[in-house]
Amino acid sequence: MPHETPLIATIVIGLGLAFILGAIANRFKIPPLVGYLVAGILVGPFTPGFVADQALAPQLAEIGVILLMFGVGLHFSLKDLLSVRAIAVPGAIVQIAIATAMGTAIAWWLGWAPAAGLVFGLALSVASTVVLLRALQERRILETERGRIAVGWLIVEDLAMVLALVLLPALAQVIQSGGEASHADPIAEYLGLGLAGVLILTFVKVALFVALMLIVGRKLIPWLLHYVAHTGSRELFRLAVLAIALGVAFGAAKLFGVSLALGAFFAGMILSESQLSQRAAEESLPLRDAFAVLFFVSAGMLFDPMSLLRDPLPMVATLFVIVIGKSLAAFLIVLAFRHPLMTALTISASLAQIGEFSFILADVGRDLGLIPAEARDLILAGAILSIVLNPLAFTALDLWKARFDRKAPAGAASAPADPDDDLTATSLNDHIVLIGHGRVGSIVSAALKQKEAAFLVIEDASPRAAGLREKGIEVIPAHAAKAETLAAANIAGARLVILAIPNGFEAGSDYLGCQVAFAYCARASRALALRRTRSL
Repeated sequence: MPHETPLIATIVIGLGLAFILGAIANRFKIPPLVGYLVAGILVGPFTPGFVADQALAPQLAEIGVILLMFGVGLHFSLKDLLSVRAIAVPGAIVQIAIATAMGTAIAWWLGWAPAAGLVFGLALSVASTVVLLRALQERRILETERGRIAVGWLIVEDLAMVLALVLLPALAQVIQSGGEASHADPIAEYLGLGLAGVLILTFVKVALFVALMLIVGRKLIPWLLHYVAHTGSRELFRLAVLAIALGVAFGAAKLFGVSLALGAFFAGMILSESQLSQRAAEESLPLRDAFAVLFFVSAGMLFDPMSLLRDPLPMVATLFVIVIGKSLAAFLIVLAFRHPLMTALTISASLAQIGEFSFILADVGRDLGLIPAEARDLILAGAILSIVLNPLAFTALDLWKARFDRKAPAGAASAPADPDDDLTATSLNDHIVLIGHGRVGSIVSAALKQKEAAFLVIEDASPRAAGLREKGIEVIPAHAAKAETLAAANIAGARLVILAIPNGFEAGSDYLGCQVAFAYCARASRALALRRTRSL
């Protein structure tokens, strides 16, 4: 048996070091992603000690990109985007344009080519969805109006980056061949296409791929998953999900010249329409997380820390664009659309970082020869520093809101609040509290109403809450994990609490669980005291 095992060494040492540093980062309330990147730096060629295989690591990272984009497609929600399209679509587009212009200005200052400036600016303009969702979930504002705007904003940014991934190969072909069609594309070479022709050809290929996915894939992929699900084999179902993600991505690249990332995104988006999408996401999550870690480790391997010490001014300018420039632009845009100050501050804090899409753009730009090594180093360093600083932005936002609320006169509205800040306590007692009114919650509420049971619903989605009021059902339009929400629902006086929340993070919230458990303990104590009194 051969002892030279570079693949195993790269995976074992990469994952092991990423786990240690990710756990340390998590201990200090920093996203583990920072630990993964630092692990990559330590096993890279620019630091002493073990150096991971420079040929295998990018291939492992490519699988990570495919699975990451597949996950983005699985969680893509056109409904969520449409609900906040009035602010999210124009706001994100203008913010991307401003941030890209600032990044391009830095590139011009450093003497880079215009194409490098464009890729560099785009990489600085898009925030990390992973970091954003974690910050919103920790503060229980994901389903509030400002939370939905932030998520919708990120969806538009992701779609813009998907479009950029489509156009970058065509742009690289033209640039590298001096305005003529590159030999990398035989069709463009045969037809003698220039820049406009190559772009049109690229869009035609993408359109053919999209049409194939919408016509054939939309029926074939869900049917295949349902067939496998009916076999009852969890192993086969997991294998089917991974085969679809990797197979569609590889086929899109080989047959249509579409990037692996775009193919995986469409595979996930098509699969998201299936009733088995939630299960598919759960089954693919472990492998997706593992290869995503290897992707971040691979990205860290490309970073030369000494480049920052040799010339720190470009890093300062890059960090300024990420943390201050695009956040300030988003703040002014949200205020211009006449949204509350708290919403503008939340969006600004949410966008003050960059992450996985920035790495993907840097990786693709490097492979295509569009950006220099210095640009890649600045993007990676900017991501690490901005992700570390991002929790401080949200902490400052929380402190400002708390201070504003303390100074507000009695009876006055608190700092630009969400609709769930003004709650009316229920008069019900010995009732049922139903938390969540989605697919499962609506079935439960219909059964309770049919039995004429006394109940109320806690639902933080405004359209659903309005619909419940129209049906004559008492509803508290707020987040269930907030103490004031549970108090308004008289959770201590309820005889039953039903959790019908699809989000496992929220349903498993320690705070919510403790509050419900405390309410039951209090109710049990009162019942015991009442029985003892009656026995006397």
